[in-house]
Amino acid sequence: MIRIARTTLGVLAATAGTAALAFAAAPAASAAPPQVSICPGLPGQATSTDQCIVSSGPTGLTLAITIDGGEASVAGDNFSGPAAIAIGEGATVNMTGVNPGLSIGIAGPGGEVTVNGQTAPTCVGGLGFAGDFQTGKGCLNNGTVQIPLG
Repeated sequence: MIRIARTTLGVLAATAGTAALAFAAAPAASAAPPQVSICPGLPGQATSTDQCIVSSGPTGLTLAITIDGGEASVAGDNFSGPAAIAIGEGATVNMTGVNPGLSIGIAGPGGEVTVNGQTAPTCVGGLGFAGDFQTGKGCLNNGTVQIPLG
């Protein structure tokens, strides 16, 4: 009886040791946190990182947010408030505020959104959305075709 108990204890210890070694040798199973860049621009300020750049005139407010490889460029003045969000590799948003009003551009991987404040926004290449109160127009791209709004 003692021999059976010792054998069972030995097998359990060996199994636990093997499991501990396998667990320690396994690669970490955690996902990397997203790479986020935020560039705010209060009136008269400019901010930049590797993925985003903003500049605000004396009466402009600007904001750019990029996530995981997106790129955004925003400039605003004359009581405009353009904002850009670029999410994923190849996402590009270019925003210009030249007239009073808010505008937003959002691009997904491979998408390119452009708002210039004078003509209708464009959404090409991939997923994208733009809404521009400067012109009263916008666009939506579902990944295959641009749909004008307004």
